[in-house]
Amino acid sequence: MKSKNKEKETNHKEDKEKEIKTDSAAAQEGSAEQNLSQEQESGDTAKLAELNDRYLRLVAEFDNYRRRTAKERMDLVVNAAEETIKGLLPVLDDFERAIQVLSKSEGDIKAALEGTELIFNKLMVYLISKGLKRIEAAGELLDTDFHEAVAQFPAEGEDKKNRIIDVVQQGYTLNGKVIRFAKVVVGV
Repeated sequence: MKSKNKEKETNHKEDKEKEIKTDSAAAQEGSAEQNLSQEQESGDTAKLAELNDRYLRLVAEFDNYRRRTAKERMDLVVNAAEETIKGLLPVLDDFERAIQVLSKSEGDIKAALEGTELIFNKLMVYLISKGLKRIEAAGELLDTDFHEAVAQFPAEGEDKKNRIIDVVQQGYTLNGKVIRFAKVVVGV
């Protein structure tokens, strides 16, 4: 009987040890599953953050692209007009010279002078409406942002030094941008 009791006791201890081992193995498995679950969650969170970051960058890049192309389209329209107006500047110079010559000529040329002035004024009104502006130079201080000194002339006084004495070729700006510098004679 003692041996049966001892055997039962030993079996009981072994069963308890097995239970403890099973419980600890289950706990370790549960812990491993929990760790795996936490790793998956943190991996998913990191992946979500990365995807969100990529999405935001893509949206910002597209927005920049849209703005840049709109600006390029506007610049293209402005530059196309600029080239056309630059091509008309020699015609304006010719009109101004014709008006000067007709004003100084003698004879019955009043109709020709009036007709030339009328055409010149219509052309100037149109070009001014498109943003063309004449650079006023005569009597002004030399400003290299708007004027190009082509000659120097001795000035008659201190107040005429570094001032524009004569305009050789008229300068123009288009929408605030210089498209032709005024060629001037400067007093020294």
